[in-house]
Amino acid sequence: MLESLISFSMASILLAFSPGPDNLYVITQSLANGTKSGIITTLGLVSGCIFHTTLLAFGVSAIISASYTVFYILKVIGALYLIYLAYQVLSTETSLRFNANVLKKSTVELFKQGVLMNLMNPKILIFFLAFFPSFLWDPTENIVLQFYILGIVFMLISLITFSFLAFLAGYISLSLAKNKTFSSLLKWLQFIVFIGIAIFILIP
Repeated sequence: MLESLISFSMASILLAFSPGPDNLYVITQSLANGTKSGIITTLGLVSGCIFHTTLLAFGVSAIISASYTVFYILKVIGALYLIYLAYQVLSTETSLRFNANVLKKSTVELFKQGVLMNLMNPKILIFFLAFFPSFLWDPTENIVLQFYILGIVFMLISLITFSFLAFLAGYISLSLAKNKTFSSLLKWLQFIVFIGIAIFILIP
Protein backbone atom coordinates (compact mmCIF):
# COMPACT_ATOMS: atom_id res chain seq x y z
CA MET A 1 0.00 0.00 0.00
CA LEU A 2 2.70 2.49 1.02
CA GLU A 3 4.71 1.85 -2.13
CA SER A 4 1.65 2.41 -4.33
CA LEU A 5 0.73 5.64 -2.50
CA ILE A 6 4.28 6.99 -2.83
CA SER A 7 4.34 6.22 -6.56
CA PHE A 8 0.87 7.72 -6.98
CA SER A 9 1.90 10.85 -5.05
CA MET A 10 5.02 11.39 -7.16
CA ALA A 11 3.04 10.98 -10.38
CA SER A 12 0.33 13.34 -9.07
CA ILE A 13 2.89 16.03 -8.19
CA LEU A 14 4.34 15.89 -11.69
CA LEU A 15 0.87 16.09 -13.21
CA ALA A 16 -0.14 19.00 -10.98
CA PHE A 17 2.88 21.05 -12.08
CA SER A 18 2.55 20.08 -15.75
CA PRO A 19 0.86 22.80 -17.86
CA GLY A 20 -2.83 22.00 -18.08
CA PRO A 21 -6.29 23.60 -18.04
CA ASP A 22 -6.73 23.58 -14.24
CA ASN A 23 -3.42 25.04 -13.10
CA LEU A 24 -3.42 27.53 -15.98
CA TYR A 25 -6.89 28.62 -14.89
CA VAL A 26 -5.72 29.10 -11.30
CA ILE A 27 -2.70 31.11 -12.46
CA THR A 28 -4.74 33.46 -14.66
CA GLN A 29 -7.34 33.98 -11.91
CA SER A 30 -4.58 34.81 -9.41
CA LEU A 31 -2.84 37.15 -11.83
CA ALA A 32 -6.04 39.00 -12.61
CA ASN A 33 -7.76 39.00 -9.21
CA GLY A 34 -5.13 38.26 -6.57
CA THR A 35 -4.00 35.30 -4.49
CA LYS A 36 -7.27 34.96 -2.52
CA SER A 37 -9.25 34.44 -5.71
CA GLY A 38 -6.76 31.82 -6.86
CA ILE A 39 -6.93 29.93 -3.55
CA ILE A 40 -10.74 29.89 -3.47
CA THR A 41 -10.85 28.82 -7.12
CA THR A 42 -8.41 26.03 -6.23
CA LEU A 43 -10.69 24.86 -3.41
CA GLY A 44 -13.55 24.70 -5.91
CA LEU A 45 -11.53 22.76 -8.47
CA VAL A 46 -10.29 20.30 -5.86
CA SER A 47 -13.78 19.82 -4.41
CA GLY A 48 -15.03 18.78 -7.83
CA CYS A 49 -12.64 15.82 -7.65
CA ILE A 50 -14.85 14.28 -4.95
CA PHE A 51 -17.58 13.88 -7.57
CA HIS A 52 -15.20 12.32 -10.12
CA THR A 53 -13.74 9.98 -7.50
CA THR A 54 -17.23 8.83 -6.52
CA LEU A 55 -18.17 8.19 -10.16
CA LEU A 56 -14.95 6.23 -10.62
CA ALA A 57 -15.31 4.24 -7.39
CA PHE A 58 -18.81 3.05 -8.28
CA GLY A 59 -18.13 2.41 -11.96
CA VAL A 60 -20.17 5.25 -13.45
CA SER A 61 -17.13 6.76 -15.21
CA ALA A 62 -16.70 3.61 -17.27
CA ILE A 63 -20.36 3.68 -18.29
CA ILE A 64 -20.24 7.35 -19.32
CA SER A 65 -16.98 6.99 -21.24
CA ALA A 66 -18.40 3.93 -23.08
CA SER A 67 -21.30 5.99 -24.45
CA TYR A 68 -20.03 8.40 -27.09
CA THR A 69 -23.34 10.29 -27.21
CA VAL A 70 -23.47 10.94 -23.45
CA PHE A 71 -19.79 11.83 -23.39
CA TYR A 72 -20.13 14.24 -26.33
CA ILE A 73 -23.16 15.97 -24.78
CA LEU A 74 -21.18 16.51 -21.57
CA LYS A 75 -18.28 17.93 -23.58
CA VAL A 76 -20.56 20.40 -25.39
CA ILE A 77 -22.18 21.54 -22.13
CA GLY A 78 -18.75 22.09 -20.57
CA ALA A 79 -17.47 24.00 -23.61
CA LEU A 80 -20.56 26.24 -23.69
CA TYR A 81 -20.10 27.09 -20.01
CA LEU A 82 -16.49 28.11 -20.69
CA ILE A 83 -17.53 30.24 -23.66
CA TYR A 84 -20.04 31.95 -21.37
CA LEU A 85 -17.25 32.71 -18.89
CA ALA A 86 -15.12 34.07 -21.74
CA TYR A 87 -18.00 36.36 -22.72
CA GLN A 88 -18.25 37.59 -19.12
CA VAL A 89 -14.55 38.49 -19.18
CA LEU A 90 -15.00 40.51 -22.38
CA SER A 91 -17.99 42.30 -20.84
CA THR A 92 -15.92 43.70 -17.98
CA GLU A 93 -14.05 47.00 -18.09
CA THR A 94 -10.92 46.98 -20.23
CA SER A 95 -8.50 47.71 -17.42
CA LEU A 96 -8.56 45.28 -14.52
CA ARG A 97 -7.93 46.78 -11.11
CA PHE A 98 -5.66 44.87 -8.80
CA ASN A 99 -6.03 44.58 -5.06
CA ALA A 100 -4.85 41.38 -3.40
CA ASN A 101 -6.96 42.10 -0.32
CA VAL A 102 -10.27 42.51 -2.14
CA LEU A 103 -12.05 39.71 -3.97
CA LYS A 104 -13.54 40.80 -7.31
CA LYS A 105 -16.22 38.12 -6.93
CA SER A 106 -17.77 36.70 -3.78
CA THR A 107 -16.20 33.65 -2.15
CA VAL A 108 -19.24 31.57 -3.08
CA GLU A 109 -19.10 32.68 -6.73
CA LEU A 110 -15.41 31.86 -7.05
CA PHE A 111 -15.80 28.50 -5.33
CA LYS A 112 -18.83 27.57 -7.43
CA GLN A 113 -17.04 28.55 -10.63
CA GLY A 114 -14.08 26.34 -9.67
CA VAL A 115 -16.36 23.38 -8.97
CA LEU A 116 -18.24 23.85 -12.26
CA MET A 117 -14.96 24.18 -14.17
CA ASN A 118 -14.00 20.77 -12.82
CA LEU A 119 -17.36 19.05 -13.22
CA MET A 120 -17.97 20.31 -16.75
CA ASN A 121 -14.74 18.87 -18.10
CA PRO A 122 -15.68 15.25 -18.95
CA LYS A 123 -12.07 14.51 -19.86
CA ILE A 124 -11.33 14.44 -16.13
CA LEU A 125 -13.61 11.39 -15.91
CA ILE A 126 -11.48 9.62 -18.49
CA PHE A 127 -8.27 10.78 -16.83
CA PHE A 128 -9.36 9.37 -13.48
CA LEU A 129 -10.47 6.14 -15.16
CA ALA A 130 -7.09 5.74 -16.88
CA PHE A 131 -4.84 6.96 -14.05
CA PHE A 132 -6.22 5.71 -10.74
CA PRO A 133 -6.69 1.95 -11.37
CA SER A 134 -2.96 1.52 -12.05
CA PHE A 135 -2.20 2.39 -8.43
CA LEU A 136 -4.66 0.08 -6.68
CA TRP A 137 -2.58 -1.97 -4.24
CA ASP A 138 -4.87 -4.95 -3.65
CA PRO A 139 -7.60 -5.86 -6.17
CA THR A 140 -8.97 -8.41 -3.72
CA GLU A 141 -9.71 -5.82 -1.03
CA ASN A 142 -12.24 -2.95 -0.86
CA ILE A 143 -11.81 -1.23 -4.25
CA VAL A 144 -14.16 1.64 -3.42
CA LEU A 145 -12.13 2.51 -0.31
CA GLN A 146 -8.87 2.37 -2.29
CA PHE A 147 -10.26 4.73 -4.94
CA TYR A 148 -11.34 7.20 -2.26
CA ILE A 149 -7.91 7.08 -0.60
CA LEU A 150 -6.25 7.79 -3.95
CA GLY A 151 -8.80 10.55 -4.59
CA ILE A 152 -8.04 12.24 -1.26
CA VAL A 153 -4.29 12.05 -1.87
CA PHE A 154 -4.75 13.51 -5.35
CA MET A 155 -6.92 16.32 -3.98
CA LEU A 156 -4.40 17.22 -1.24
CA ILE A 157 -1.52 17.31 -3.72
CA SER A 158 -3.53 19.43 -6.16
CA LEU A 159 -4.57 21.78 -3.35
CA ILE A 160 -0.98 22.34 -2.20
CA THR A 161 0.44 22.67 -5.72
CA PHE A 162 -2.27 24.98 -7.07
CA SER A 163 -2.16 27.11 -3.90
CA PHE A 164 1.57 27.58 -4.41
CA LEU A 165 0.94 28.65 -8.01
CA ALA A 166 -1.79 31.02 -6.79
CA PHE A 167 0.57 32.67 -4.28
CA LEU A 168 3.28 33.02 -6.91
CA ALA A 169 0.93 34.47 -9.52
CA GLY A 170 -0.67 36.77 -6.92
CA TYR A 171 2.73 38.13 -5.97
CA ILE A 172 3.55 38.80 -9.63
CA SER A 173 0.24 40.62 -10.11
CA LEU A 174 1.01 42.92 -7.16
CA SER A 175 4.38 43.77 -8.67
CA LEU A 176 2.73 44.79 -11.94
CA ALA A 177 -0.48 46.23 -10.53
CA LYS A 178 0.14 49.76 -11.76
CA ASN A 179 0.97 48.68 -15.29
CA LYS A 180 -2.16 49.42 -17.35
CA THR A 181 -0.84 47.51 -20.37
CA PHE A 182 -0.34 44.43 -18.21
CA SER A 183 -3.84 44.63 -16.75
CA SER A 184 -5.34 44.91 -20.23
CA LEU A 185 -3.30 41.94 -21.45
CA LEU A 186 -4.52 39.91 -18.49
CA LYS A 187 -8.10 40.44 -19.52
CA TRP A 188 -7.36 38.95 -22.93
CA LEU A 189 -5.26 36.20 -21.35
CA GLN A 190 -8.28 35.15 -19.28
CA PHE A 191 -10.44 35.18 -22.41
CA ILE A 192 -7.91 33.06 -24.32
CA VAL A 193 -7.62 30.59 -21.44
CA PHE A 194 -11.40 30.06 -21.29
CA ILE A 195 -11.69 29.61 -25.05
CA GLY A 196 -8.58 27.41 -25.09
CA ILE A 197 -9.95 25.08 -22.41
CA ALA A 198 -13.29 24.93 -24.26
CA ILE A 199 -11.47 23.82 -27.42
CA PHE A 200 -9.42 21.34 -25.38
CA ILE A 201 -12.59 19.77 -24.04
CA LEU A 202 -14.15 19.45 -27.50
CA ILE A 203 -11.07 17.90 -29.14
CA PRO A 204 -11.50 14.09 -29.36
